[in-house]
Amino acid sequence: MDNNKKRYSTFIALSAALGGLLFGYDTAVISGAIGNLTQYFHLSSVETGWAISSALVGCLLGAMVSDYSSSKYGRKYTMIFAAILFILNSVGTAIPNSFTMFVIFRIIGGIGVGIASMVVPMYIAEIAPPKRRGALVGNYQLAIVIGIVLVYFVNYVIALQGDADWNLTTGWRWMFGSEILPSILFLVFIFLIPESPRWLIQKGNTAEATMVLAKINPEEEVSGIQNEIQNSIKQATKTPWQSLFKREFRVVLFVGIGLSILQQLTGINAILYYAPEIFKSLGSSTDASLLETSMLGVVNLIFTLVSIYFVDKMGRKPLLYIGSVGMFIALLAVGTFIFYNALGNWVLPFLLLFMASFSISWGPIVWVLLSEIFPNKIRSLALAISVFIQWIANFVVTQFFPSLVENKWLQEHFNGAFPFYLFSIICLLSLVFVWKKVPETKNKTLEEMDALWH
Repeated sequence: MDNNKKRYSTFIALSAALGGLLFGYDTAVISGAIGNLTQYFHLSSVETGWAISSALVGCLLGAMVSDYSSSKYGRKYTMIFAAILFILNSVGTAIPNSFTMFVIFRIIGGIGVGIASMVVPMYIAEIAPPKRRGALVGNYQLAIVIGIVLVYFVNYVIALQGDADWNLTTGWRWMFGSEILPSILFLVFIFLIPESPRWLIQKGNTAEATMVLAKINPEEEVSGIQNEIQNSIKQATKTPWQSLFKREFRVVLFVGIGLSILQQLTGINAILYYAPEIFKSLGSSTDASLLETSMLGVVNLIFTLVSIYFVDKMGRKPLLYIGSVGMFIALLAVGTFIFYNALGNWVLPFLLLFMASFSISWGPIVWVLLSEIFPNKIRSLALAISVFIQWIANFVVTQFFPSLVENKWLQEHFNGAFPFYLFSIICLLSLVFVWKKVPETKNKTLEEMDALWH
């Protein structure tokens, strides 16, 4: 592949991946605002959980409509719609005069995240050359991480602009409002990229699909890729819903759902959403807790880059093995330190180890696998179902993590360590799941996925 085509495919992937940046930004922005938001609206512990997890309700709705929208109107226009929802969310959550209004716009933003979390990785996978697909789809997770790191530092800088009273009334509004800049950027760049060639062929627009394929693949391979896509589509005589009942498709859907659930049950979002509050509960000041949270974000970014470098060299499964073991060790250690009140400076290094392990494995690799393991005929539907289930798991973890921490019986018997012990056990289960159920997909074309599951 010549350098111009390589640069163009990278530009397309990075433009679409801005949806991932907004995913990360929207996910993590509330971590710096939740303390002041809780005080400002006088929220109970249940309402605090709802302030965070209400966005996940929107994510569920977005995942539900993503298959229909991306199949009927195309990947590109669906991403444009998601960008508009991000803009509405950034404005609406910055100016609410009631908690109900805040929640409504959190849900609107969540719909955008839910749509983007399905459509963006699928679009990148469909447009990427096979030998670069792992790295290009990995850019989606990299963008998520950049969004998280960026908003951690934005929150930290905003918090320094005034005293406690200013942050209570105004600072958290600026935190949410800051999302409008990347939202507009995403909208602009989506207009500059082409539609997915696989969707174009499905809709009978072969000429335009050929033009797109020619811009991102070596000339001698374009005809073969196009024929492979057309044959794959012709062989699929049943509708996507009917196809799901075939045994091999049931198996791949089970694997996709399993990956989605386990990614969330490792505890990553409990730590991302509640990191500043976790650090404050362990003795850090507000400013220090935001800075320590930013350190988690930097480690997340560094090891996501490491994962992108190795994913097409080592393959998907070895990185998942490494990550599962690292997360298990880190969470077990954190739980043990909390159980014995041996806090001090011990907890942060192991939380950093957990973040590094997740970022090299279950963060980016799950998105790579979800975008590529499904056969063409069911890809959009199966990915939408898997992402929908993923958001349910995310909602459950986010909503019930504060209850697990505050439960009196668990406090008496585990001294606050129970969630970390639970997550560590799930990390071991994730290792077994990958070993037994997940195939290696390195260097395979999307059309070869049919044969992989037969």
